[in-house]
Amino acid sequence: MINIRALAISLGIFVGGTLVFLGWIATFGWLDNMVNAIGTVYFGYRPGFIGGLIGGLWGFIDWAIAGYIFGWIFNKVVQKQ
Repeated sequence: MINIRALAISLGIFVGGTLVFLGWIATFGWLDNMVNAIGTVYFGYRPGFIGGLIGGLWGFIDWAIAGYIFGWIFNKVVQKQ
């Protein structure tokens, strides 16, 4: 059994933090195409300080939900064995 809450929070923090970092370094022209591509999915995510924070929030919410769903499915599969 896996702790669903811990998985959801840790995935959210990891992806959210990564998106904040990418948004901030894209200010200097590094990986700005990648940030703009991700920004087509996460509204408001663009290179810059505020854009990075917005992307981090989107990433945290999105991946926390995905982590929760994955953990729930994983626990259901493990219970049946």
